[in-house]
Amino acid sequence: MKILVINAGSSSLKYQLMDSESGYVIAKGLCERIGIDGAMTYKPTGKDPVKFNDTLKDHTEAIKLVINTLTDPEIGVVKSMAEIDAVGHRLVHGGEKFAKSVLITDEVLETVESLNSLAPLHNPANLMGVRACREIMPGVPMVAVFDTAFHQTMPREAFLYGLPYEAYTDHMVRRYGFHGTSHLYVSRRAIELLGKPAEETRVVTCHLGNGSSISAVKGGKSIDTSMGLTPLEGVPMGTRSGSIDPAIVTYLMDKLGLDAKGIDNYMNKKSGVMGISGVSSDFRDITAAAAEGNDRAKAALECFAYQVKKYIGAYSAAMGGVDAIVFTAGVGENHRGIREMVLTGLDYLGVDVDFEYNQSCPGGQEVELTKAGSKVKVFVIPTDEEMVIAQDTARLSAK
Repeated sequence: MKILVINAGSSSLKYQLMDSESGYVIAKGLCERIGIDGAMTYKPTGKDPVKFNDTLKDHTEAIKLVINTLTDPEIGVVKSMAEIDAVGHRLVHGGEKFAKSVLITDEVLETVESLNSLAPLHNPANLMGVRACREIMPGVPMVAVFDTAFHQTMPREAFLYGLPYEAYTDHMVRRYGFHGTSHLYVSRRAIELLGKPAEETRVVTCHLGNGSSISAVKGGKSIDTSMGLTPLEGVPMGTRSGSIDPAIVTYLMDKLGLDAKGIDNYMNKKSGVMGISGVSSDFRDITAAAAEGNDRAKAALECFAYQVKKYIGAYSAAMGGVDAIVFTAGVGENHRGIREMVLTGLDYLGVDVDFEYNQSCPGGQEVELTKAGSKVKVFVIPTDEEMVIAQDTARLSAK
């Protein structure tokens, strides 16, 4: 089946047209600056990219441009819209309502909209993409794939916070977790590489990038994850603080004269490795600065790696051991130095890393970093969230 995968932001829209069986990407692109002046990049596989500078006043116009381009007689990749069998939408937050992907109906949209307060920056933007597609492609099956769904198998002791229980029952305050499609994809692949029955496996997945999260996957199911009610919790990230003493919030509000919006911006946009290093939110820039002797840059990398290592140890304890550790996403797949810092000292778990190969192996490719006979395997597995979305969409829309 040919599946159009959509990831809509407030002023952007990423898309891929994929074959759900082979995983082949037929074409992909990005609509930017929607509602401002507009631009779209279109890249058919095997051909040069094409840039459009059309004015895109809203997501409906962006979807129209995507469909018109995909079906264009000269540069398109399908003859008509009828060749697109279904559309898969990435939705960030499904709360407790959605533990798996679902066919989109009016009722589903209403339920997702009721959860907007849990993801005010993401869910409304995702919904704009859904509604635009439904307007342009009436009758085409559409599926919602939620970032939070994979983590809905977490037990109560993992998702509850130490707050009055009414915060959970009345206000939905609990750990939800994110990057679910990524953790699902790479843990599933790690289980294949282990060659063991899924129910016997214990895998720690490390999705490390500008946004980072760690997950404990036992028996193929998520039992804990580092992000919480929002993507702010967990390890320090590009610009996000990660977990901190909650009293710091009111302390800094008082010291810096910040209101709720100001402290939210401080923790989400000015913190993390950028805040520590004072250099950048990009790990490549920080690494270069550290190599030149910038001590704050070095501290940012050390702090990040240390927190990742702590989660690996904690989740190994939670699962009663670990069979595999997986690195994925931009930093996890490509930053050899971070991987070495994280893995150094984990021999007590039974991890025997080939550190020389870690430094020389190709970036962005699936590799094993442990030596033959290592009790615990360490894999680098490039994530493919779009493939998960395409497969779920094909499965549900074929019913």
